[in-house]
Amino acid sequence: MEITKRKALTGARYLSFVLDQEEYCIEILKIKEIMAMAAVTPIPQTPDFLKGVLNLRGQIIPVIDLRLKFHMPELAYTDRTIIVIVELLLDGEKTLMGLVVDSIKEVVNIPEEKVTKMPYVNSKVKSEFIQGIAESGDGIKIVLDITEVLTEDEFVLLKDLHSAR
Repeated sequence: MEITKRKALTGARYLSFVLDQEEYCIEILKIKEIMAMAAVTPIPQTPDFLKGVLNLRGQIIPVIDLRLKFHMPELAYTDRTIIVIVELLLDGEKTLMGLVVDSIKEVVNIPEEKVTKMPYVNSKVKSEFIQGIAESGDGIKIVLDITEVLTEDEFVLLKDLHSAR
């Protein structure tokens, strides 16, 4: 009974956030922490979207600006700018990564059957980054597949940064 209940909740909770006036979601199970924008140490000769690294309680975490990764116009950080710390598996190792977003909205419940995969989405983000589109009580949300946001080479770069700690 408990396993069935847990399975029903898996993938049903998402953190919604805003990028360039569009609302996106990431599975809450991938999120480890949400924090205000903090000082990030730049790293030379890395892509523009990789803002640098951040020391979080002794752990060095690469920070990616999702606006820049998605080729949106750069925006000055404000007191509403947030870093969402996500945990990903890179070659079987758990790795933390910070994602800079314009602001966060809320945690929403979206049943898995409400997330529809679309071959093309009229949004500012490439469709391969999108797990699907979900309609919730307050409108349509774009559900990101955070594991698809980076290319294999970019993951290797992050893994190298992570192991350099």
